[in-house]
Amino acid sequence: MRRIHGKRALVTGAASGIGRSIAMQLAREGVHLALLDHNEVELKQLDAKALGIDAEPLHLICDLRDREQIQEAVQQLIRHWQGVDILINNAGVAYYGSTHAMSQDEWQQILGVNLLAPVELTRLLLPYLLAEPEAHIVNVSSMYGHLATNRSTAYHLTKFGLVGFSEALRAEYARSGLGVTSLCPGFVATGLFSSMTSSTDREAQPPAWICTSSEYVASLTIRAIRRNQRTVFVGWLARLACFVRRVWPGLFDQFYRLRRPEFFKRRIFAPVRQLIDSRS
Repeated sequence: MRRIHGKRALVTGAASGIGRSIAMQLAREGVHLALLDHNEVELKQLDAKALGIDAEPLHLICDLRDREQIQEAVQQLIRHWQGVDILINNAGVAYYGSTHAMSQDEWQQILGVNLLAPVELTRLLLPYLLAEPEAHIVNVSSMYGHLATNRSTAYHLTKFGLVGFSEALRAEYARSGLGVTSLCPGFVATGLFSSMTSSTDREAQPPAWICTSSEYVASLTIRAIRRNQRTVFVGWLARLACFVRRVWPGLFDQFYRLRRPEFFKRRIFAPVRQLIDSRS
């Protein structure tokens, strides 16, 4: 999709973080916007004035854990536009804690928001995307969709799933004009960490030198749509970690066997057993 000016894009998790930055850059490119988020107050602050455009974006208030709300949001979108050209599945949640300690509700929430919601949105919008001569789907995964760490099993499951979902869609619809990108950032400087209540006395924020900006992630998203890139690793940490995992898969196994659990409890930058908003 070389030309995106005048296209219609749905962005989930658009109220803040990466989603907001993607919406801002799409607006500058002349893309018509439908913005979806569960946070009505923050979402409605992203109006035409904030975006620097004349026409108001379509605001869709939706809890992605609720399938009926997803279906209603899609119906609103189609009534408004009669179609769509770009789908950006960005919204998600993160979880850090022991797998055996996770409750059924925690599993359902992270699977619902991170994986089942993108699948459902894609399922509902595929007929409209395929009706266009050119269309594109971006699934915002993570570097953790390619390598796994400890105490984040549910998060890894959803992000690995998004990568596989993206590659399968790309293969199935390669001849139809539908492009699919798996976007895999490392740490990003958003409100994700600063808004968290930490279980330690350390500030819940990765050091700045390993973080990329949400604006940089957004710029690579636009480029990926234009170039129909399969996978985009965002940031030096994501590129390095995934490269090492590919060429030396046993290294991470050795690392985790050598380190005691107490090591990670002292150093991890996320609270134990807390479900938190992510990239939305």
